[in-house]
Amino acid sequence: MRKENRNLKQANSRTYHLMLLPAVILVIIFNYGPMAGLVMAFQDFSPRKGFLGSDFVGLENFRYIFSLPNLWQVVGNTLLISVFKILGNIVFPVLIALMLNEVGRSGFRKSVQTIINFPHFLSWVILSGLFIDILSPSEGIVNKALGALGIDPVYFLGDKAWFPYTMIITDLWKEVGYGSIVYLATLTAIDPTLYEAAQIDGAGRIRQTLSVTMPALMPTILLMFMLSLGSILNAGGTLSASGSSGFEQIYNLYSPQVYETGDILETLVFRLGLENGQYSIATAIGMVKSIIAMALMSFGYWVAKKRFNYQIL
Repeated sequence: MRKENRNLKQANSRTYHLMLLPAVILVIIFNYGPMAGLVMAFQDFSPRKGFLGSDFVGLENFRYIFSLPNLWQVVGNTLLISVFKILGNIVFPVLIALMLNEVGRSGFRKSVQTIINFPHFLSWVILSGLFIDILSPSEGIVNKALGALGIDPVYFLGDKAWFPYTMIITDLWKEVGYGSIVYLATLTAIDPTLYEAAQIDGAGRIRQTLSVTMPALMPTILLMFMLSLGSILNAGGTLSASGSSGFEQIYNLYSPQVYETGDILETLVFRLGLENGQYSIATAIGMVKSIIAMALMSFGYWVAKKRFNYQIL
């Protein structure tokens, strides 16, 4: 009987593994296969000569990228935008989750959730057109409202002083609703008897939030912050919200006049590699960025496992 059960489990396991096979093949082809191209970082790569015929230059490309005059400015732009996105995509989703948790009518709460989650599913290609119109210094609704208040028009997408903060705010608008989902899920798991005990002790709603709700949310907040470290060089947000790269957003909204404060590592790599044809230099920058991101992500997962008992497998 035990042998039959064991054979049945093995048969089921083989079936599940066969179901996973197409996805595994796609991951190998599109995620691991292109890693062979990292050899370009150590070559003076020429598309005509290919990987095997291009001259090997060792670490020369890495020496070159660290001598670029604008490299550290780009790194600073990336960190500024990314850090504010990460913090904003934690603070504001938590506030929204707390407010929605206080709403008694489930129909109204679900309607609000649907509305604020919707922007997450729109691509930056679509949203960039909307924001270019909305933030236009001449015809945009935002500047018309500022003009009605007696404030001079602001060129949000063309002024280097305003551009990085415009990227942060527009990203928050897009992702803040979706980012609140994980915190709402945490709130539903809080034991109601804790609130009852706090009420018996005379705690009001604010005191209950500070003494019961926030301590329950804090492990999730810290966990999401640690897991978002891997995206810090992508100008992205948290893992739960905009954990994807910020390249799509910035590439669709920036222009040469804001390169000084709006250029990030990924847009620099794009221009060097695809626009200027410096494939080896772009690969070297991407490789350094990936190594740092891997180290930060590994550290984040290590802390998450040690502190919060979180693990993938």
